[in-house]
Amino acid sequence: MRIRATVAAVSGALALSALVVPAAQADVHASGGDSAYRATVAKILGTGGRTAFITSPVAAAAPYELNVSFSDFKVAKSINAGAGGHLVVPVTYTLTHGTEVDIEASDFDSGPYLYKGTFAQPENVIFGEKAGTCTATSTTTASCKANLDIYPGEGELTNTDAGARWTAGGVAIAFNGQDPESGSFDPSKVGIAQLGDLGTTTVRRVAKLTVNATPEPVKKGKTITVTGKLTRANWDGPNYTGYATQPVQLQFRKNGASTYTVVKTIKTTTKGDLKTTVKATADGFFRYVFAGTATTVGASAAADFIDVK
Repeated sequence: MRIRATVAAVSGALALSALVVPAAQADVHASGGDSAYRATVAKILGTGGRTAFITSPVAAAAPYELNVSFSDFKVAKSINAGAGGHLVVPVTYTLTHGTEVDIEASDFDSGPYLYKGTFAQPENVIFGEKAGTCTATSTTTASCKANLDIYPGEGELTNTDAGARWTAGGVAIAFNGQDPESGSFDPSKVGIAQLGDLGTTTVRRVAKLTVNATPEPVKKGKTITVTGKLTRANWDGPNYTGYATQPVQLQFRKNGASTYTVVKTIKTTTKGDLKTTVKATADGFFRYVFAGTATTVGASAAADFIDVK
């Protein structure tokens, strides 16, 4: 069972907690499987950290501050997401911990996440389905790698998320043998560490571009009509919709040549359509090229060959 990570800016970090699967519907123990890890992290992030397990029949105390920190966080500068599917984003980070923290314990997990907005009041959060895997480099440090898992077609992203600054964070939890679903669960024996401002990235919408040059074949000196369409991922759909009034280059490569030259630049219509005319001069390839914007990745159409007689 997956947990939707999208949140609305209603009550800050607490907004995410309303979307977390209740304990009766999902195993939230960290060592209970992939969905369990996701549910646990969603609960921690949704309640602002150590207050995630503050309710317990045994103790009202919150988990203690785990002696763990994160550094050297590396993620792509831009994450490009289509309208659907499963996007896996690799991340690496360094984990530093006290000698009393057993990072090899079966119920110890750590992992990265991204948040849009502030650390205390995130508007949206992206994290992984599995905990990171760490290899000790000393008695107090480890080199770790993990994945962020994004499902754009399932409501985890909205169009307003595109181009915004996303900040990296890290979370670690040591259950120390405690089971959150047990009647004897004592949250004061659970350690949680959470750190933000580890780096930044952006999430952008993937674009698609087509081209069609007609007629073909065509006599030299006659008019060629070049049509196409620029679309981009619509995360609110989810589907691909036309990208309006965007500058797009028409480029041509003569048959046998290795480089393209710019013929002209035109703008898409309100529906993302492209249409222009040129004179036939020689056999070659036409393509449309879109440079991209702050919210949308650039795209290049697969070249269309024109036979000039």
